[in-house]
Amino acid sequence: MAEAPFQRLQRQFAAHLRDPQAQAAPPGIEERRLQIYRDLFYNNIEDCLASAFPVLRAISPDAAWHARVRDFYARHRCESPQFHQIAAEFLRYLEEERGEHPDDPPFLRELAHYEWVELALDVAEEEIGEPAASAGSDELAGAPCLSPLAWSLAYDWPVHRIAADFQPQQPSGQPVYLLVWRNRADQVRFMETNAVTARLLQLIEERPGVAARELLLQLAGEMGHPQPQAVVEQGAAILRDLREREILL
Repeated sequence: MAEAPFQRLQRQFAAHLRDPQAQAAPPGIEERRLQIYRDLFYNNIEDCLASAFPVLRAISPDAAWHARVRDFYARHRCESPQFHQIAAEFLRYLEEERGEHPDDPPFLRELAHYEWVELALDVAEEEIGEPAASAGSDELAGAPCLSPLAWSLAYDWPVHRIAADFQPQQPSGQPVYLLVWRNRADQVRFMETNAVTARLLQLIEERPGVAARELLLQLAGEMGHPQPQAVVEQGAAILRDLREREILL
């Protein structure tokens, strides 16, 4: 089925708005009107990305930032019509299409992911409900459950510390573990943690329904700790703190 003339016109107009340097505008449209549309569409996208990635925007020189956004705007094909998904689309562009650019900091993709996580949790539709009543005095007999609104993350770069006055050029040398979660008050929170806590949270996800004591003893075995009971006692305090923060249910 042949494309109708108005469809060709729409396609040409859209192509020009996305990439005015490479795509000619449809004939017969006043340049002043074209410029209004070019600015309107681009500024909406740029404002959305600047709000979603405030640290990345703050540390990026204007020329580098706008070149990055315009490349995304011209090349990337979004898969979602929802405006709040533009940040996720920009992250996908950075990870899959951007490639290496001399103006990009080495931590670009990890910083963008870290900033996107806050928005993703803020708009997530999952709910954690009200806290359940205590099942008994032995808190280690129960099976801990990770909140669906809690993400345990590991980065090569200290993304939570990056700012205008701190832009490392080499990775940390060891993973940077972070917890990001949304509590019952719909507040997104961040916390730096360590490899032991990150592994404990991984075990909780991998072994649903298993008692906390058994998980902590497994963790002690993996660590080769000479006093497993000490790990259990310290782990109980960690689990209690995570429950109070509404990371565990």
